[in-house]
Amino acid sequence: MQHTAKIMIDGKTFELPIITGSEGEKAIDISRLRQEIGLVTYDPGFASTANCQSSITFLDGERGILRYRGIPVEQLAEHSRFVETAYLLINGELPTQKELTRFSVLLNDHSLVHEDMRAFFEHFPRSAHPMGILSSMVNALRAFYPEIPERTEEEEINITVTRLLSKVRTMAAMSYKIFRGHKVIYPREDLPYAANFLNMMFDSPVRRYVIDKDLVKALNVFWILHADHEQNCSTAAVRLVGSAKVNLYAAISAGICALWGPLHGGANQAVVEMLGQIHENGGDWAPFIARAKDKNDPFRLMGFGHRVYKTYDPRARIMKKACDKVLGKLTRHDPMLDIARRLEEVALKDPYFIDHHLYPNIDFYSGVLLRAIGIPLNMFTVMFAIGRLPGWISQWKESIEDPNWKIQRPRQIYIGPNERDYVPIEERG
Repeated sequence: MQHTAKIMIDGKTFELPIITGSEGEKAIDISRLRQEIGLVTYDPGFASTANCQSSITFLDGERGILRYRGIPVEQLAEHSRFVETAYLLINGELPTQKELTRFSVLLNDHSLVHEDMRAFFEHFPRSAHPMGILSSMVNALRAFYPEIPERTEEEEINITVTRLLSKVRTMAAMSYKIFRGHKVIYPREDLPYAANFLNMMFDSPVRRYVIDKDLVKALNVFWILHADHEQNCSTAAVRLVGSAKVNLYAAISAGICALWGPLHGGANQAVVEMLGQIHENGGDWAPFIARAKDKNDPFRLMGFGHRVYKTYDPRARIMKKACDKVLGKLTRHDPMLDIARRLEEVALKDPYFIDHHLYPNIDFYSGVLLRAIGIPLNMFTVMFAIGRLPGWISQWKESIEDPNWKIQRPRQIYIGPNERDYVPIEERG
């Protein structure tokens, strides 16, 4: 039996169908509202609006649940690697050993970047942010790797997907090396995805980088936990731009730009910047806690609370475990990491933070983890982007295969002036 919702306008009753998801979520289908009733809905920030039906990620903020294709993220972080999780998101099922091996080989085969692209990197201003560079370079990939007419659409998509997953990682490491003035380290065929990235970042002709299995595991966990998160800002941007039938490179470039914002992917960078401010203040965190509690102060304690999760962010628990393991291996003293631990301890016990659901979120722990690994601050959001690539790709792929696809075109409520005549410039006061 089809359930419906009723809306009454000017004494008339209209019925709207109710859609039920596989986890019991319900939504009122308003797709024909304007056509049949002449009204639109008003929902700033789309907090109560579903823009699609999706089978990729399930998120329940009230219960602290996150699953990729039905599999709890806790299980993936414990048992999977990033490449396997990427395959799951993009293809819908976990790969067999044969499929995973083939996928890994393809990623290795496409890991090199066209040498002419190095000139692009070298001519960006030194002050350019890596996210702006990455967005531009991803868009440029289309020019270096155009479509081949002989390929089927499915073959073209599969090759583009593997190019993006492999080359974005290489470009990120390459940009770091070039802007430090160091020799570019090329990917090695004997190293898996995460280990290869760390080697490209930190190996040098004068000091061989020793790959630590715990750091590789931590990086895999970091990327898995960031791989998708339902219809967030950057994912919605990928779907919105993709709905115009642009190529995948352009859609991903849009996602990178959206992720760049400090309220989205830039939050982990903001956490470490905040820790730096506390350190400069003599390490006294108390004034920052007090400001966060003051409702008249716009200051926000970065890395605490989440728009969707009303309980502990499930990813934060996993990231904390990985973070603690890496910090336990450090032989150097980092005062900002000490401040982070103290802030975490205080927030988890403070009634104000508990009552307002201001638990440490994934950005808090991921910022601390990346700093501990040695990732430079301005690369933090790039690391997030590498992790989010499988989610963006799977969401784009799902949207273009949707039989109900439409170019996205939100409506508005106009509140400007009514019709008025043009006034010649000499008559304007």
